[in-house]
Amino acid sequence: MNAPYTLFHAPASPFVRKVMVMLHETGLRDQVLLHNASLSPVSPDAAVNACNPAGKIPALRLPDGQTLHDSRVILDYLDHQHGGEPLIPRDGPQRWRRLTLASLTDAILDAAVLSRYESFVRPEEKRWDAWLAGQQEKIERALDYFEGEAFDELNERFDVVAIGLACAFGYLDFRRPEWDWRLCYPRLAQWYERVAQRPSMLATLPA
Repeated sequence: MNAPYTLFHAPASPFVRKVMVMLHETGLRDQVLLHNASLSPVSPDAAVNACNPAGKIPALRLPDGQTLHDSRVILDYLDHQHGGEPLIPRDGPQRWRRLTLASLTDAILDAAVLSRYESFVRPEEKRWDAWLAGQQEKIERALDYFEGEAFDELNERFDVVAIGLACAFGYLDFRRPEWDWRLCYPRLAQWYERVAQRPSMLATLPA
């Protein structure tokens, strides 16, 4: 990456944070310009819409003018732009396993962000408690899986899976401080306490 890239960015977005953590972990941060975007499902950002018809961030504009969007696409692209050990396996069964686990961390984020919109953006008289409960159940099922069956795989290294889950916990602490998830998931709590001190995590705290 020899020319500056532009990342459409909002510091509170956990999906943007995933990309920012990847940039720090791979040494690419200084090569990417940040374009702050303020948007919600009912308040779009014209600059984002111009490069991503879905109107969502993160979006990464390449030097040739092409724009990549969806954090999973951007992470995979960035992982091919540095000379260090890949954070996403290049091929074979391990690639599909890590991407599947990473998708599960995105499911946590999707449910958490949708819950945030339902609780704070939708008018109170239109909020749907059963729908919120369903989103919470998705989060808990995924965390149960990481606390149990997938914990050893998560603990192997700080890669695309760990980035996603660490950003999910950061978002839960930021937006859901009333939920003490650490009581329910003690192994994940210990893991997160350690990885939250990584420079890439400290440099990308949501605000």
